[in-house]
Amino acid sequence: MWVGQEEMKSLGVFGIFIEARKIISSSRKLFNQIILSFILPLSVIFLANIEVSDYLLAKIINNQNNLVETRIHTPKYNKISRLLFSEFAAFLLLKAAYFLFTLIFSLLSTSAVVYTIACIHTGQEVTFSKVLRVVPKVWKRLILTFFTVFAVFFAYNIAAAILLISWIAFMGTCNIGFLMSFFLIFYVAGLVYMSIVWQLANTVSVLEDSYGFEAMKRSRQMIKGKVGVTVFIFLVLVFFHIVVQGVFQRLVVHGLLDMASRVAYAIVCLFLHATLVLYGHVFHTIIYLVCKSYHNENIDKLALSGHLEAYSDHQEYVPLKGQEDVEPGKLMV
Repeated sequence: MWVGQEEMKSLGVFGIFIEARKIISSSRKLFNQIILSFILPLSVIFLANIEVSDYLLAKIINNQNNLVETRIHTPKYNKISRLLFSEFAAFLLLKAAYFLFTLIFSLLSTSAVVYTIACIHTGQEVTFSKVLRVVPKVWKRLILTFFTVFAVFFAYNIAAAILLISWIAFMGTCNIGFLMSFFLIFYVAGLVYMSIVWQLANTVSVLEDSYGFEAMKRSRQMIKGKVGVTVFIFLVLVFFHIVVQGVFQRLVVHGLLDMASRVAYAIVCLFLHATLVLYGHVFHTIIYLVCKSYHNENIDKLALSGHLEAYSDHQEYVPLKGQEDVEPGKLMV
């Protein structure tokens, strides 16, 4: 269907949900291929990390308890110490590998979904083989944006820690409970806002001539006026991610069910997590288009088409035009 410029500008939460479902349904085979290639491995990594981390932590805690109950400098004490060290090392290596592969498949899946939706929007023919050729090129821009966001998050946490310590030192510990609650509310609100900016910056990095700090700045400008919608969708996705993780931990990791039932629940959780990741990427791309429409920055399909072809045909990059250079357009979904 065609969504007019004014209708796109006023799309709310439910409108975005509906458009996301229509986009996915219109190219079900292609999105299924993207899921199998990029999103499903990401979901496997996510759930496997929960299972293996729980196993290693249980062993570490058990050996720590045994170490406390063992006399120091005895052969048994030294043996447990070496075992505990190897388990800590394995746990740290697991987290490092989890972070690395999660980053890789997250950015690859983002590239694939955003590029696919942009092709659908411009009416270009898009195949999975074409997506595979383009994704590595788009991924390079996303990795630069990620490192920028990582630096911003790091600086934010350092500043928050300094502020909290200074505040406690100045105010004392008489109202520490109230102080921590007040601080936590603003700290979490800041994290949510920066996460939303990051997600939209990923889409900007793919579809515009901006990445890194420029993409984050552009993202901040775009979500003005649509903060409520973006925050609500973000919190909905986070809520369902927590639900899936909780169900997996309760029924699969810590469940007392038979192996067949645990495997069945694991497959269900895997499917639900992969679906959430796909819809999350689609939501972010639609929000990008909604924000551009809201600020009267109509997307020129010809310029966008040239930009996408530059990815696939090794042409020079063609930036998207601003609102002063284009005529009003429509979004095909």
